[in-house]
Formats: sequence, structure tokens, C-alpha cells
Amino acid sequence: MSASPQLAVKITSQEYLAFERQATEKHEFVDGIIYAMSGASEEHNLIAVNMVAELHLAFKKRHCKVYSSDMRVKVNKSDYVYPDVVAVCGDAQFEDNTFDTLSNPTVIIEILSDSTERYDKGRKAELYRALPTVQDYVLISQTHCYIEHYQRQTATQWLFTTISQMDEKLILSSVNATIAVQDIYDKVSLTA
Repeated sequence: MSASPQLAVKITSQEYLAFERQATEKHEFVDGIIYAMSGASEEHNLIAVNMVAELHLAFKKRHCKVYSSDMRVKVNKSDYVYPDVVAVCGDAQFEDNTFDTLSNPTVIIEILSDSTERYDKGRKAELYRALPTVQDYVLISQTHCYIEHYQRQTATQWLFTTISQMDEKLILSSVNATIAVQDIYDKVSLTA
């Protein structure tokens, strides 16, 4: 999400959806304000593709789906965001019959960048954690081997773990998937 709003005037969620479905670029809608989405680096894209590929393989012949950053998520009655990767097990539920806005994600994954890290760890994380279907929230650094994993324990408690070694694994028990960290960072040039 960009630092400045696309439109300075607050609008309704219905106005946002009408606007977004006609737009050529993606926008998030938080607290009544539309924010333009910025582009992503090669490292960001590679990590996202790796996560989608690994989850897709883990979900073979199972009632789970993984979506890329083009799947909008409704995080409450009036806020809409685009996670980098989102997964759902069970029946996917959507905002309406357009099927472009998921409302029951199980796993949310964000790949951190300098321009989004504060938002992804702050307001966006707050929105995700308030969504009762979200069981795992994962933040992945694109500059060095570092992953933050928040796993829901109760409605208000989360288990926080970090991963910082290539020989470790990310365990997403809510969707019964284990992903090797080296596979998350496959072909990614890390700077640290």
C-alpha cells in the first residue's frame, strides 16, 4: 500500500467495490480511504510465487485453495485488502457473486518491503488478527532469511515464533502444510 491515499475523501465500501472493479490498478480500502497499491521487487515476486507453488502442492487432492495477490480479502464489514498470498481450507466464501473478494481466509502471508513493513506489522496485522477465520499470519523478509509467524491460540491470543535459518521449516498446522525455508527463498538473492 502506498503511504498516501488515492482519494482524500472517505467513501462507502460499496463505492469502493464499484471503483475497484473498474480500476486498472489495485487499491486497498481501509478506514474509508482508498490507497493505491505499489509494484513489487523481483525478490518479493519470487517469494510470493514460491509460497503459492508450495501451498498448491501441499493442497493437492485436499479441499484447500491458495490465491495470489490478486485475491481481495474482506477483513471486516468495511475494509478490503490484498494479501500477497492467501489460503483457505474448506469452502471459500465470497462477498458476492463476482467471486473476487474472499471473506474467510485461513492463512495470510505478507512479504515485507521497506514501503510496507510498518503497515503489514501494524494496522494490516490488526485487521487480519480480528478476522476470526485467520489462523496463521506470516510475514516474510525479502532481504534476509527471516520469517515471523503468528499462530492463533484463542480468539485473542497468538503464538509468535521467528524463523531465521535456511534449514528450518514453516509449519502451518491450520492447513496441514510444512514448507522448507530454503524453498520459500528459492532463487531469491538475499542481501543480508
